[in-house]
Amino acid sequence: MAIRELRFKGDEILTKKARYVDEIDEKIKILAEDMLDTMYANDGVGLAACQVGMLKSMITYDVMYVDEKHPRKEPIVMINPKITSRSKSMVLVEEGCLSFPKIFENVKRHEKITVEYTDLNGKKQVKTVKGMESVVIQHETDHLDGIVFLDRKEK
Repeated sequence: MAIRELRFKGDEILTKKARYVDEIDEKIKILAEDMLDTMYANDGVGLAACQVGMLKSMITYDVMYVDEKHPRKEPIVMINPKITSRSKSMVLVEEGCLSFPKIFENVKRHEKITVEYTDLNGKKQVKTVKGMESVVIQHETDHLDGIVFLDRKEK
């Protein structure tokens, strides 16, 4: 559909809490498509709605897109995602963010999480993930709470 303008370090919207999405209407579906287009155009693996100026509780991601062994697109859209469980085991990963270009920091993340969300068809979903997918979801859901990865960097 359209590539939206990214919001960058210093933009106040990145520090605000996203609003719950009550209804999955045509505007939300267009926003999801635009977020995916924007994410792919900027070679990202994840994007939160606030990063394109919308305070909606919504994220998109595609961890397969960056895997050289699996280069096809497999986009995921999560509306009102909520992490319901986290493993005790942690991993230290180097993260970057489309809103903070050329900045990379080590961040501790839970190795495995369970997330509940609504898909674009309005169906409730529950997903348990680990590895890169877990890291991406944690990073993007942090955005929904006004937290950026620099707030979590290793000291």
